[in-house]
Amino acid sequence: MDLITSKEILRKALQAARAEGASVGLVPTMGALHGGHVSLVEAARRECDCVAVSIFVNPAQFGDLSDLAAYPRDLDTDLEICRRAGADVIFAPVAAEMYPRGQLETAVVPGALAGVLEGPSRPGHFAGVATVVTKLLSIAGSCRAYFGEKDFQQLAIVRRLVADLDLANEVVGCPTVREGDGLAMSTRNGRLDPAERAAATVLWRALCAGRALVAAGSSSGAEVSALMGAVLGEEPIVQPDYVAVADPASLRVVTDISAEVRLLVAATVGPVRLIDNVGARPLGLERPPGSAVGADVAPEAVAPTRGRT
Repeated sequence: MDLITSKEILRKALQAARAEGASVGLVPTMGALHGGHVSLVEAARRECDCVAVSIFVNPAQFGDLSDLAAYPRDLDTDLEICRRAGADVIFAPVAAEMYPRGQLETAVVPGALAGVLEGPSRPGHFAGVATVVTKLLSIAGSCRAYFGEKDFQQLAIVRRLVADLDLANEVVGCPTVREGDGLAMSTRNGRLDPAERAAATVLWRALCAGRALVAAGSSSGAEVSALMGAVLGEEPIVQPDYVAVADPASLRVVTDISAEVRLLVAATVGPVRLIDNVGARPLGLERPPGSAVGADVAPEAVAPTRGRT
């Protein structure tokens, strides 16, 4: 496994791999790797000849400099995790390598997809994400890029920017990986104390309740949203931000559920803001070939209708 810190060396290494007929997979991360990231690397390993993982804490997507400073960094541990998962190349640049002239005059500004859900709570975040992802994809060249469905809005934005800018990349969305009690794996989970950690599972319970209601035949987005909100309300220390029933591509609110939708929730638990989502399909609607909607790696022990009234 090679550790690379230079953009040009990475570009040349991946160009050389493609010249020899190898397919390239890229897994962009900010480090502090956990099982969710491992699943992305393993997916790339199964599908590509050469797997590159980027580890870069992107300052452009942090609105609060204290959050940037506090973000966990442990490159040695991340390297070992990548080695075990089968990565071939690690790209771990410093900020000056990615942004040698400081603040960019040219940036990628996402449109309506960035203005909903997480957008109002995190101004500028998705512009920072879109810009650094565009830079990484440009450096890597033609490749398959792997992103987790856990950050579903980010995934939708990346898919749109690749399509809109005609980039030579294929975006691959991978199912959310969950803890045994259903909580989506996240770097932020480590900041929860035991009581907060137990309460945080209510996000998954709310999503399961909403998904079950859709599967049972409800076509009302408002009804499904109300149920998810009611389940979140069962935990006093959880402060809900939003619940949404949205179109998976446009993220527009769906009022009449007649096709696959994405159920999304966000809430603050103690000092930590958490997000989660799951796909849902109406009763009798067959899943299109290759669709991963609702295919999270989730424990059977979580009752999908807990909290339903």
